[in-house]
Amino acid sequence: MKKSNLILGAVLCAAALVSTGCEKKGGDTSAAKKDASKNLVVWSFTDELEGMINNYYKPAHPDMTVEYSMTPTDQFPNKLDPVLQSGSGTPDVFALENAFVRKYIESDLLLPLDDVYEEVKGKMADYPMKIGTYNGHVYGMAWQVCPGALFYRRSLAKAYLGTDDPVEVQKYVSDLKKFVETAKLLKEKSNGKCDIVSSSGDMFMPYKGARKQPWVVNDKLVVDPAMEQFMDMCKTLHDENLDGRVGQWSEGWFAGMKGTLKDEKGNPVEVFCYLLPTWGLHYVLKQNSPDTAGDWAMCAGPANYYWGGTWIAAYKNTKNPNAAKEMIKYLATDDTFLTAYAKSSGDTVGNLNVQNALKDSFSDPYLAGQNHYKEFCEMAKGIDGSLIQGTDQQIEALFNEATAAYANGEKTKEQALKDFKDQVSSTMGY
Repeated sequence: MKKSNLILGAVLCAAALVSTGCEKKGGDTSAAKKDASKNLVVWSFTDELEGMINNYYKPAHPDMTVEYSMTPTDQFPNKLDPVLQSGSGTPDVFALENAFVRKYIESDLLLPLDDVYEEVKGKMADYPMKIGTYNGHVYGMAWQVCPGALFYRRSLAKAYLGTDDPVEVQKYVSDLKKFVETAKLLKEKSNGKCDIVSSSGDMFMPYKGARKQPWVVNDKLVVDPAMEQFMDMCKTLHDENLDGRVGQWSEGWFAGMKGTLKDEKGNPVEVFCYLLPTWGLHYVLKQNSPDTAGDWAMCAGPANYYWGGTWIAAYKNTKNPNAAKEMIKYLATDDTFLTAYAKSSGDTVGNLNVQNALKDSFSDPYLAGQNHYKEFCEMAKGIDGSLIQGTDQQIEALFNEATAAYANGEKTKEQALKDFKDQVSSTMGY
């Protein structure tokens, strides 16, 4: 997924079954109803999909026409929800951002893609497929993986850790405990100038990735120990002045990338690293701090995590089910297309055949020649896609409010957690 906005069944019903209103998951596509037309209506929140369709899908499918519509990410669910519920004015195919993908995967409003998955499952990365699967059926497929990494300034690593080698730097941030220890070391070695991160919010995704349990288990809210550790880390960074005290996506957050962040007294602040996924390299760091090219490197960081991504799905009652499935299969799985797309965009695709063919040949000048692609492919293997739920976005918004209240000294940890649990119970019933 490009954070461009800047910042994401089995088989069809046989004609006889359709006429009786029955729905069948599984079966033979040869028995499926015919498509009504050679036109697909496609909705998205990202211009990436538009480029993929115009530059690759259409030339490969000259008999198809596509009506494409893009809506900003924050408005997209409000546009999609009413048409899916009513069945009127629905798109055939649509993109789903990571923040809300599970809401739709769990909705019973999507076309099952089990037959497509059966054809390609041997070459697809695991975690995106788990996210796109519900109750044993595949409803969404992604063309990419978005593992997260730790991007650090080589010059600061040399100055305060004695090395900028990714293998050696990884030893300083190899788990969540060492990460906090290194934050203190950087502060000490720099005489107070160097903060490990500009925003403690950067650490939310790694801690989330370190969980063993999802937020809801058997209809009950669960606060995994990793999330309590995240609260403690935020409190430590705040109280010991180890972060830049700016919010993610704020002006100060971007200033830290450029080396121009200042504290409340106007003193320069050095920011050691940013926790970002695949797209963060291309669409956040490179776009917002081009002058620092060559002074960055990447290592895995303290926990396996992912951030973002785009899944492609189809409406369950689309009148063009075969064409919808073919588009999704092509964009999410096709070897030839994804090879060309990966070379052109630098995107880390989810097709393992393409990964294996390309991963040894990448070198990025922005990272002083480091092969980020090979590292991302390896990181993606350790991500658990089974913990993602449709209620995550709402729960996590409340949890981050509670964490901020604790870190800023407005509430005790116990009170913040109690208020969080009470809010989830009253608004969501867990």
